[in-house]
Amino acid sequence: MPANLSKKVEDEHVRSLVARLDQREQRVRPSDDELLSRASHLSRTWLDGEAVPSSVRWVTNMDQRWGSCSSDDRSIRISHRLKGVPTYVLDYVLVHELAHLIEPNHGRGFWTLVAAYPDVERAKAFLEGVSWQQR
Repeated sequence: MPANLSKKVEDEHVRSLVARLDQREQRVRPSDDELLSRASHLSRTWLDGEAVPSSVRWVTNMDQRWGSCSSDDRSIRISHRLKGVPTYVLDYVLVHELAHLIEPNHGRGFWTLVAAYPDVERAKAFLEGVSWQQR
């Protein structure tokens, strides 16, 4: 801020900037309902709609994994550490967890399902970089 601005004008600029950042953050950090909607779209697009989660939500107790899936209740949990990552990375993690609703383990069938998503390698490389940085 220029030093010659009045306190009132400075406060207005700060409020405006914070509001713009909040709007941007909302676009980058979808709500749980938006995660579920996104997961449903990804299932239809890349998994022929076969994976139907009951819920998808952010969790704060997941520090070792990016996501997890419970085949019993068909719920997907996504680590809060992914808030703010590029969309293609979040989409990859969602597709990975959605594939577990069809194939519970990491066998050949599972990876064939995941491979339908076009940004797999790029997203995995991003996540490896984040993991390396956080170690």
